Amino acid sequence: MTPDARGRLDPGKPGWAWDAEAIARLSRETAALLTSTLLDARTGPVTARPPAELLKAWRTDGWAEDGISVDQILDEFAESIAPFSFGNAHPRFAAWVNSPPHPLGVAGAALAAAMNPSVAGGNHAAVHLERRVVRWFAQLLDWPDGFAGQLVSGGSAATLTALAAARHRALDRAGHDDRRDGLAGIPHRLVVYASAEAHTCVTKAVEALGIGSANISRIGTDARRRMDADELHRTLAADVAAGELPVAVVASAGTVNTGAVDPLAAIAAVCARHDVWLHVDGAYGAPAVLLLDDWAQAHAGLSGADSVALDPHKWLYVPVDAGLVLFRDEPIVRDTFSLVPAYLRTGGDADEPVWFSEYGLEQTRPFRALKVWMQLAHLGKDGYRRLIARDIAVADALRLQLDDSDDFEVLAYGLSVVCFRHLPGGMADGDLDHHNRSLLRDLQARGSAFLAGTQVDQRFALRACIVNPLTTTHDVTAMLAETRRCASDRAA
Repeated sequence: MTPDARGRLDPGKPGWAWDAEAIARLSRETAALLTSTLLDARTGPVTARPPAELLKAWRTDGWAEDGISVDQILDEFAESIAPFSFGNAHPRFAAWVNSPPHPLGVAGAALAAAMNPSVAGGNHAAVHLERRVVRWFAQLLDWPDGFAGQLVSGGSAATLTALAAARHRALDRAGHDDRRDGLAGIPHRLVVYASAEAHTCVTKAVEALGIGSANISRIGTDARRRMDADELHRTLAADVAAGELPVAVVASAGTVNTGAVDPLAAIAAVCARHDVWLHVDGAYGAPAVLLLDDWAQAHAGLSGADSVALDPHKWLYVPVDAGLVLFRDEPIVRDTFSLVPAYLRTGGDADEPVWFSEYGLEQTRPFRALKVWMQLAHLGKDGYRRLIARDIAVADALRLQLDDSDDFEVLAYGLSVVCFRHLPGGMADGDLDHHNRSLLRDLQARGSAFLAGTQVDQRFALRACIVNPLTTTHDVTAMLAETRRCASDRAA
């Protein structure tokens, strides 16, 4: 503390002077910025990159000794931050699984920040509301009482949390205390089973848990890139006979790459037969599987999982971050993470339930549940059914346009994902990857439409994913027209 600072300190007075008038003024100005941010994101360029001079200033400036005014802060946001957004709220952004935020969710995020509780546990509204949200999703899965779950940052955190519990159960059954001894001295090779279409978060989780990516057994897929349940059964049987220790099977309810939904009912039956943990990555596609009648069989398989990942910030249009991990059996996950001795555990009743910190890695946890609950309550199941079905219908319209064209080829599709490539007349197949990569770079740089790139069967593809209620068939037609213009300019 400097002498000057000492002279200004008065512990008998509040540390800041935000009275009702100042807070009201800030709220009004912030509300105006929220409105313009939400509306401006729908028009103009899909995405705009920060100019070089702005990036240079951000890379080189330092934290000043004296602060600047609130008006200056808000002005800088309006001039230097808001115009250079990711672009995911624009109706012609169809790159990754990044939906626009529902306005009510934005309001919920602000209100949650105003309350600013830690949702590790305790007996306050945020805790009980999160348990309410978890219960609503568990009911969609038709799970009986005894489940557990919590909101996390996203699918990667959900997968890490779920596989940690799966590893603990597998090792406990093998007579090994992984919480005390780690992985030292285990006589078995631990194995996790997933297809080549599984999200990379599975590999990250397996590496972080000390299992090692070399111990992921990649199960083959069918022509629709869905896991082969028969091959899974044969592989599990052979591994058990060889003395390996299966930890978990990771299936997908909508792969991010192509939208493939694994045969979840058949996979659940195989896992039950071998008594192996089934984790379903539904971060993207689980809302469709759980809510739409077209996916009744997959819904039944999803209900048979031991753990499920689902991201409300993807296809439920909730502002980031809002992931969710659900567990069928509460005792397993609590035994994996709780650091409270059993004889001292509190909670478990209606007044103060078990702390969320006993279900995962986070201790201090943000109030994620408010924005999720507000949207679920506002839209209802039927509102979400209509929005998700509409997104799929827009993706289907894109696919039909591609099928009817002579200069595009569909390589894969599923749920609201369509993977395709441009086919210039007379171009050799070996040159198509380079052409489409360059085409994508040009398309993204122009800012009129934004697609992603991916690999489908070792071929480079343009990838569109429709998770935006503002995107219409007119927009996907415009995306294709802009892609054709980029191709024409490249050929000129």
